[in-house]
Amino acid sequence: MKKITLGKTGITTPQNAFGALPIQRVSLEEAVKLLRGAYEGGMTFFDTARAYSDSEVKIGAAFDGMRDKVFIASKTMATTPEKFWEDLDTTLTNLRTDYLDIYQFHCAKTCFAPGDGTGMYEAMLEAKKQGKIRHIGITAHLIGVAEEIVDSGLYETLQFPFSYLASDRDIALVRSCQTKDMGFIAMKGLAGGLLTNSRACMAFMSQFEALPIWGIQREEELEQWLSFFQNEVRMTPEESAFIEEDRKNLLGDFCRGCGYCMPCTVGIQINQCARMSQLIRRAPSENFKGEFWQGEMNKIEDCIDCGLCKSRCPYGLDTPNLLRKNLADYRDIIDGRVEV
Repeated sequence: MKKITLGKTGITTPQNAFGALPIQRVSLEEAVKLLRGAYEGGMTFFDTARAYSDSEVKIGAAFDGMRDKVFIASKTMATTPEKFWEDLDTTLTNLRTDYLDIYQFHCAKTCFAPGDGTGMYEAMLEAKKQGKIRHIGITAHLIGVAEEIVDSGLYETLQFPFSYLASDRDIALVRSCQTKDMGFIAMKGLAGGLLTNSRACMAFMSQFEALPIWGIQREEELEQWLSFFQNEVRMTPEESAFIEEDRKNLLGDFCRGCGYCMPCTVGIQINQCARMSQLIRRAPSENFKGEFWQGEMNKIEDCIDCGLCKSRCPYGLDTPNLLRKNLADYRDIIDGRVEV
């Protein structure tokens, strides 16, 4: 398994890491089993966030007494120093540790900098001085913000969506991080669940100095990623051909299913309904043709164009129109005008 060093942090870890957002959906016992299984299988880097409900608590339980064996990164969505310190103290308590390897501003809409009047970057510096964090990181979803972050030279790591659906601009961002000795952490390596060929996803990542954090919720998912420790994956002509064909089918505006747009004013399940066209074609379609999902998709007709989902979308999508396009396509499928 290829190893990645996250820029100037010096953190070196296999290019195969654990994204802990999904474990908030399973029991403590199941989560601990997954986390310890990941470590025993070769993973050493675990990424979580204050926003992921009890994810931190579960990581704390899994690695209590073996803190020096793993790297743990967490995040805060705070926008004031007071909330920053509150979140950091809660995170450290949840994780049963007195330090974080990387602490990240979460889903940043701006590049916090010294002297910008927010006090946020100064809080990071003070936390590092106190030994509560070892490295300063940031996550972003908007490419323009991410580019500004890299150019600033203020951060040791950047976390950004990156998969084989990446644009040339996204790839240039990753290369820029490497040039500037900045660690790059790849989130959404499965494009919010739209990509289902784990081998192709791993082959794509192997071409870059990027650390993918795979969202893992089930043992069978963990087994897939751990299998690459025994059978290392590299890009081959076959993998490349598969990726190119998949890119043709998926490129364009698509919902990653992150859920930052929700809740919806009229109760639409935006994070599923706005990508139904892809889901119904890439999973057993009968799962989405039943009465339940027909009812959920019909709620799109109730959209009042309040604009909240559009304003919240970290990818800048025109969510109301995307929902309507998905509804039209869905009805074509249900009524038999389009086959899947």
